[in-house]
Amino acid sequence: MSISVPVNAKVFETRSVFAQTTLEKVWAFHASPQALKTLTPPPIFVQVRENHLTSLTEGDVKFTLWLAFIPIPWWARHQHGPTDTSFADLMIEGPMAYWRHEHIFRAVADGVELTDRITLAHKAGLAGLFTRLMFDGLPLRIFFAYRHLRTRWAVQS
Repeated sequence: MSISVPVNAKVFETRSVFAQTTLEKVWAFHASPQALKTLTPPPIFVQVRENHLTSLTEGDVKFTLWLAFIPIPWWARHQHGPTDTSFADLMIEGPMAYWRHEHIFRAVADGVELTDRITLAHKAGLAGLFTRLMFDGLPLRIFFAYRHLRTRWAVQS
């Protein structure tokens, strides 16, 4: 299955450095079965429906993001990222026209740098309006600020 990047896609990127930790510790945190739940900020809750991951770089996971009583189903395929110390999840089915999230880890002098790079495009119409409100701009920045904070707590403790 090949999913091409729409011409109207845009890129969101954020990065943090986690001091006094290792690539192995950051990778292991992301590989843990609880990572998705840990990294999902309230008031959103995640319900994993099917987990067929064989590693961070291979397999599929189907989950539902719950925003109060609103279910947002998502099917992601994990694959290799752009570097040897990265992975990506590609939305196969879900609320967006396109979503590819790269998790890029890089050893730096004081620890590990994490870059989250999301290439995204919205659907047309009402569905696109909803995702622009939930998965873009300020909400996306808040979402990833939370994720980086939770990652910091996990890998620096």
